[in-house]
Amino acid sequence: MENKNNLVWPKCWKHSSKPHNFCPGCGHPILLKQLGYVIDELGIQSNTLFGIDIGCSLLAWNFFNVDTMQTHHGRTIPVVTGAKRARPNMIAIAYLGDGGAYAIGMQHLISARIRNENITVIIVNNANYGMTGGQEAPTTLPGQITATTQSGADEFFTKGPELLSNASELPAYIARGSVDNPIQLKEFIKKAIEWQIQGRGFSFVEVLSFCPTNWKTDAKATIKFMNKLKSIYPVKEFIKENK
Repeated sequence: MENKNNLVWPKCWKHSSKPHNFCPGCGHPILLKQLGYVIDELGIQSNTLFGIDIGCSLLAWNFFNVDTMQTHHGRTIPVVTGAKRARPNMIAIAYLGDGGAYAIGMQHLISARIRNENITVIIVNNANYGMTGGQEAPTTLPGQITATTQSGADEFFTKGPELLSNASELPAYIARGSVDNPIQLKEFIKKAIEWQIQGRGFSFVEVLSFCPTNWKTDAKATIKFMNKLKSIYPVKEFIKENK
């Protein structure tokens, strides 16, 4: 579909010209656009369940013209898993923030990986709790100033893809992309969903994302902080298809 500015939007989007509800400069819309392109290219719009968590991710509730459900905080993965088990031919996508996945929802994430659930999980890592005011998250960098770490965060942080790579010997598609490279990000998301379509089990993409509202950064400083994130969280594929 093309709008009056000749910009091509994913066909599976509900409203090609409707403004999103994310903060200015947020990375979620970039990520969601790439997911929309993948849904279009794979022709899975009529057979996709899009599960979203509480947090900034819930603002995607009406982005796509697909079956969508919003869960309690951190519970998106088990809810999507249950739906997938009930309808194995459905494409099941769980969309969460780093807090919902790596804090309150960590037990569900690890269990889904260990059980090799045939779902695709997409996690947004912006190094803070975005919707509730920018508090420290499991992904907050050492020394980072947040609403709850005014003197700088401690040295402990979570690397989700690395953790999941070592959680099971079973093959899985695991990758980390970033919103400042949407072409590569789209490729990672497509590979993850294709892994599910092939019935190969668990697939996972972590996405480094902008959050200038809570980072308190202008455009230049936002890119600088993103580069810092990528120096700590390497962008790459962690587990590929078996040779």
